[in-house]
Amino acid sequence: MLIQAMGCHCHTHYLNLNITPHLLYRRIHNTRSKQRRFSLSSSSLNDQQTVGITKADDAYMNVKLKTLGDCKLGVSIYPDFEYNADGGAGSGTATRDGCKLVFVNFDVEKLYIPPLSTLTTKLLGLPLPPFLKIDIVPDSLHGNIDQQSGKVDLKLRAKFWFSVGRLYKAPPLEVETVLTSEESKGKMRGGKGERLDEQGRCRLVGVATVEPVDDFFMDAFLGLPTECLASLNANLSLN
Repeated sequence: MLIQAMGCHCHTHYLNLNITPHLLYRRIHNTRSKQRRFSLSSSSLNDQQTVGITKADDAYMNVKLKTLGDCKLGVSIYPDFEYNADGGAGSGTATRDGCKLVFVNFDVEKLYIPPLSTLTTKLLGLPLPPFLKIDIVPDSLHGNIDQQSGKVDLKLRAKFWFSVGRLYKAPPLEVETVLTSEESKGKMRGGKGERLDEQGRCRLVGVATVEPVDDFFMDAFLGLPTECLASLNANLSLN
């Protein structure tokens, strides 16, 4: 079989390829498939999606989170807790999609959010009693950052552990919400966030439904099921 070699304008050459058209197609297809491509596995707010990108468009980075003071947490019909989350921190991976969005995924093993305690939290202007404590244990935190507009959406899954000294420890309150720089609104609760500024500061808010935990005291005290609101003052950086 004779195939004209392409790419030369001065002379015409002919190559005698002793292969069938089927084998020639397979060789060309296999050569193209060897081009290095990367698969970005990103978590959207509701579904997992896979985006194929070439190496030239890849930008693998680290993301860091710092939680700051002037935060709030509210649950049910009770007044909001004034919460100082200063000292909280986390890190993870970030991948740019070649445009404006950066997909981030935090390592929960390195993610620390300070507990609500007498040192960090006030209710109606008074510190929490020393024996009351609510630990926050994240299960996952991921989402996206729009570097052009400063919009942030992070999906958080976490457990809130309420305890009264050594006398009582309730089953965990499981919370799942989207912490957003935009507005978050439920039936009972709502809040408005703030987009990233030039220093990387933002306010992220999220409303979640808290289901009953089959604990008589906790279910009755909080009126479960009910809603809770988180308003987190934070700093986000990419490098």
